[in-house]
Amino acid sequence: MIRLLSLVSLFLLTFTSCENDLEKINEVAHLNDGMSETGKNVEIYYTDSIKVKVKMLAQKLVQHQGEEPYTEMPEGVKVLFYNDIGNIENTLTANKGFIYDHKNEMIAKENVVAISSKGEKLETEELIWNEDNGKIFSNKFVKITTEDEIIFGDGFEANQDFTNYEIKKIKGQINLKEDEIL
Repeated sequence: MIRLLSLVSLFLLTFTSCENDLEKINEVAHLNDGMSETGKNVEIYYTDSIKVKVKMLAQKLVQHQGEEPYTEMPEGVKVLFYNDIGNIENTLTANKGFIYDHKNEMIAKENVVAISSKGEKLETEELIWNEDNGKIFSNKFVKITTEDEIIFGDGFEANQDFTNYEIKKIKGQINLKEDEIL
């Protein structure tokens, strides 16, 4: 009888231990969902056929894990876009940046400034780059400064090298050269 009670006690102790361990394992697994990795003074390179196309610089980079992981650059981001011969064509700076790999999308926020190879300057509070379709766009107020004019609008769309863009809901006066009028 004592032997039977000892076996039952051992079984219950083991069963209870396993249950507690499973609970602890689930707790630890759940905690890992929100884990992140942090880096300082980070450089990220995007290449195509061993040529650098984009170089991204961030003072601080935080990679958040979870169901939909994302990368955050909370202390500013600078992006350099290179042409096929390795020269910088366009630059983009912002106070914050976010990369959503599952959407193939980068969002630059707060004091966003993009400068094209032609010297045209775009200023806005949010700019989104979708890598899948190669488009850069904003639904926010934008200001574009060219050699001849300053254009304001609510919304913007461009190809990723800024060689062709469209300003939505243009505000203000637009100066056209005589040879550009149809």
